[in-house]
Amino acid sequence: MTDNPGQTTAGSRPRREVLVTARFFDAQAMDALRARGFEIHTGGVAFDAVDSMITGDMHAALERCSAWIMGIPPVTRALLERYPHLRALARRGVGYDTIDAQAVKDLGRLLTITPGANEPTVADHTVGLMLAVGKRFFESHRRMQAGTRAVVVGNELFGKTVGLVGFGRIARLVARRLRGFDVRLIAHDPYADEPTAREAGVELASLQDVLALSDYLSLHAPLTDGTHHLVNPSTLAAMKPGAILVNTARGELVDDAALLAALKSGKLAGAGLDVLGSERDPSLESVTRELLALPNVVCTQHTGGSSHEGLARANMLAARCVISALDDATPLPPGCVVADGRLR
Repeated sequence: MTDNPGQTTAGSRPRREVLVTARFFDAQAMDALRARGFEIHTGGVAFDAVDSMITGDMHAALERCSAWIMGIPPVTRALLERYPHLRALARRGVGYDTIDAQAVKDLGRLLTITPGANEPTVADHTVGLMLAVGKRFFESHRRMQAGTRAVVVGNELFGKTVGLVGFGRIARLVARRLRGFDVRLIAHDPYADEPTAREAGVELASLQDVLALSDYLSLHAPLTDGTHHLVNPSTLAAMKPGAILVNTARGELVDDAALLAALKSGKLAGAGLDVLGSERDPSLESVTRELLALPNVVCTQHTGGSSHEGLARANMLAARCVISALDDATPLPPGCVVADGRLR
């Protein structure tokens, strides 16, 4: 559907139009766009396919729209070439591995993200998964539901070694939250610098040391060719026996079949997973079902970055990016630009 559809008159400025397919895009962000004269299209969002399908309504809107506020749809070079009027892509979130950023630049378009908006939410979620798995909250809950008070005993987070793979903004927020638990914090990130780590109370270490020493291993790396299946049979074998794995980054960082084997064998004590490989690879659905059936696994629905507060911040920042992209008098918010081919 469209918001206040109308026709432009001869000699008037063309109506600026935006397609919004990001879920939970709120009224305040919509109002910010309307206040700047944008017509909003919201129909045909394929939520059940993680925004991965271009429906008939979306096709019609993309043929008209100058900007697209999106979740995580796959944006290919072919798609961009198909819609030449699409000038700006505003990703509501920070990961953009489903978008061909080089094609965005080559074809003279703009791609933005919303850094900082939902990072506190992801950090909270990460620590929550550590506690839920370590203290075996859901095992206890299920026993209560079944009518038994047979006690399950978990482990403290206090005094443990927490390893962070990747030391970007979210990992640094996780480290800040964990200080109150009196943990030892170690991290591996080839791009991290010692002063930043030292200020956060974190020791930088090799990946092998982080794997071998961590009671809790938390993934915060971007998905690249080099990090795909970073957690695999070899790295799992190198992990400390009885460790807990937490992944709130990208599902493809983990070989889920290998993780399942490590959990079944007792090599790992548990896992907290907000992301899974089956999100993008349906052939892994059976592995996901087996992971969900394990009592020492806690899974959430890729909601680590979703909270009312975080979504509101991200929505408004995405709206600001669109307004800035289509209004040369308004500078783009700092840190939002991923690829900009408009000056080619």
